Amino acid sequence: MLNPPLESLNDPEGDAVPEGLPPVMDAHVHVFPAPIFRSIWKWFDRYGWSVRYRLDADAVVSFLTSRGVDRVVALQYAHRPGIARELNRFMAALCRRHGGRVLGLGTVFPGEPGFEDIIREIRDLGLRGVKLHAHVQCFDVDGPEMEAIYALCSGLDLPVFLHGGKEPKSPAYACDPHLLCGARKVENILRNFPTLRLLVPHFGMDEIATFARLLEKYDNIWVDTAMTLAGYFPGQSPPNLATVRPERVMYGSDFPNLPYAWDRELKAIHGLNLPEDRLRMLLHRNARELFSTDRPAKGGHDADL
Repeated sequence: MLNPPLESLNDPEGDAVPEGLPPVMDAHVHVFPAPIFRSIWKWFDRYGWSVRYRLDADAVVSFLTSRGVDRVVALQYAHRPGIARELNRFMAALCRRHGGRVLGLGTVFPGEPGFEDIIREIRDLGLRGVKLHAHVQCFDVDGPEMEAIYALCSGLDLPVFLHGGKEPKSPAYACDPHLLCGARKVENILRNFPTLRLLVPHFGMDEIATFARLLEKYDNIWVDTAMTLAGYFPGQSPPNLATVRPERVMYGSDFPNLPYAWDRELKAIHGLNLPEDRLRMLLHRNARELFSTDRPAKGGHDADL
């Protein structure tokens, strides 16, 4: 539960990826047109924390890549009907400008008119998946209205990046995510759509242990680590990356909407002294295999890291 204002940390930041880590692919980076970014930061100021990195989309990519991050998976979401097409064109243009450095995902507002065509256009634009945010878009993640979206994404081999964990909960949301999200509902999706590739960010906070069990039980779910390793949220224990299924977990930062240094969680990962193979899966291999297909993004390439 977000109980604002949360503290924004003034922790020191490095000028590069910590030395000794393998190549890094950040699988959770937000980009939006400038007016939407400004609205998001205003929301965080009121209901979350003061965002430390207030950068436009191109600067977000340049900031990370100039510090040694090899690639980013860029995300956006449509907060209302009627804007998804514009956002998807914006994302495709960003990918073209930055070539293979950016693997962009498209978005759709569930239930909006023509949503099937919008999803097909995501594929045609060369984008690598579909980002959905139940907390903002206010849909039941395993509701009957979502079946057509999951079926279509499965058929098009488009991964779905679904913010389907219960947290954060906030009175600022127009719906109660605890009623719409959670591990039990995500398991229904995995069971009903076994060929759908589904990624749940933030390791499904606050049901990390339950999502770790889902990773063992199903082959069509991935999670990212965004904001789970920073020791930021009171009372939140981090996932044990030494014991979870290694080929289903990937590093993500949630940059730029952070209340702490951009490399805080990379430093935490470095300090875990994980075996080299686990590190490579966590920091780039899993994300590359999920989002880098044989179909190169328009204007980009898929050279191995």
